[in-house]
This record gives sequence, structure tokens and C-alpha cells, in this order.
Amino acid sequence: MAEARKKIRALVVDDEPLARKNLRVLLEADPEVELVGEAGGGAEAVRLIRERAPDLVFLDIQMPELNGFDVIERVGAERMPVIVFVTAFDRFALRAFEVHALDYLLKPFDDARFEKALRQAKLQVEQRSVKELGERLVRLLAEREGGAAPQPAPAQPQYLTRLLIKSAGRVFFLKADEIDWIGAEDYYVKLHVGRRSHLLRETMNELEARLDPQKFLRIHRSSIVNVERIKELHQLFNGDYSVVLQDGTELKLSRSRREHLQSLLRSGRL
Repeated sequence: MAEARKKIRALVVDDEPLARKNLRVLLEADPEVELVGEAGGGAEAVRLIRERAPDLVFLDIQMPELNGFDVIERVGAERMPVIVFVTAFDRFALRAFEVHALDYLLKPFDDARFEKALRQAKLQVEQRSVKELGERLVRLLAEREGGAAPQPAPAQPQYLTRLLIKSAGRVFFLKADEIDWIGAEDYYVKLHVGRRSHLLRETMNELEARLDPQKFLRIHRSSIVNVERIKELHQLFNGDYSVVLQDGTELKLSRSRREHLQSLLRSGRL
């Protein structure tokens, strides 16, 4: 007899009782899903995620005290299960995708939209499980043959060399090396290229992680510079420093990042 398929363990997080009930009814109607709990607030959600290790979380964004993004920060993004954000505010949908939520449900949503989100979530959970199972099987086979499981070679980081830009009704590629500096712009970043600038729908943290740290340096929470464009450090009257680029642009250097930049200058890497 074939082994019964493991159910997907789901958690519902929403501060509105009616919203939780609606999601509970929809989830309980699916034989492939097991509802393992409900939370009416962010703190409770953090506790249940840690205790019950769900595969999938329907996570409300707007909640008192701890919102949906706070929950992710408390648990840790690397330990979060698959997420479907639930929100009544469409402007939050953009940020949901910026933290790699699987999908989002905009209240009020119909059954068809819920089914689509759940279907995508199931696929994501299944793919994650298959990968983990594959890794366990490799170890098992190696032990059965009396040897140690082969260790994969460390992957070389793949940094961005080109960025896809949408501007003035056209789409084009921009070489990363052409960027002079990058500034924060609400939920976007602004890429400064000579006298031109382009908005990119990404966060500073995400873009920083995708850029080669040998070529791009975060000098402030709101700015990243191309190290090839740095001309000098300028000391201000209050003891702070600014970074002066070759085109004369002057950017504030945060005190927490000053020592790192100065060490690069002393070592001749800049």
C-alpha cells in the first residue's frame, strides 16, 4: 500500500477574528492541509512558528505591536516557512514581494484567488521538501556504501553584472560597473549613472547582497558607492567624514562604516 501523502502544516495569523475564521474554513476544506494553529498577533505568531514549525503561514501584515514584517525579523528569514501575506492595503503588496513572500491575498479575496495562492504555496512547500529529502538520501547512500557523504564544493557567489531597467516606456540592460552610486528612495533604490538616474524596485539590503563587495561599498544605510568612483574622504567640522566621488558628488559616511573604508584606503585596495 502506498504511503499516505504528508499533509502541509499551515498556520493562520491575523488580528481580525472574522478573517481568521474565513481562512480556517477554506484551509480545513482541503484534505492536503492540516491547520496547526491560529494567532491573533505578531508575538503569538512568533511563538507558534518556533514551537509548531509549520510548512506554510498565512500572515497578516497590519497587526498591532508586531506586524507581519516584524514577525519575519523575530523568527529570522532563513527559518521562516513559506509565506502568503494577507493584507487589506495594496501598497504593502510591493514590500511583501521584496522580502520574498510567496504570494499575497488582498482583502477581500474570493475563493478562486485563495485557491491560486494555496496551489502555489503547496508547490513551493513540496519543492522545498524534495530538496531536503534528496540531501538526506545522498547521505544515506554514502553511509550504506561505507563512505562519507560527498561534500559539495563551495559555490562561488554570482554577483550582478547587469541590471534590467524599465524607464520611459522602454526596457534595457545597465552594466553594474557603469553605476556611480546608489541611494535609497522609499521602497525603491535610485541608480545614479553620470547625469542620469534610474529607479529600481528593490531594497538597499537586497541589492547590496547581489553586488560584488569588491566593487560596491555600503557607506551609509541610504547609500552604496562604486569604489572606482571614490576620489577622497572629506573630514567635516564636527569630526564626521563624507565620501567625495570623481564627479564631485559628496555623500555622508556613517561612523559605523568609516573604519572599514579607511582600512581599505590604507591597504591600497581603493
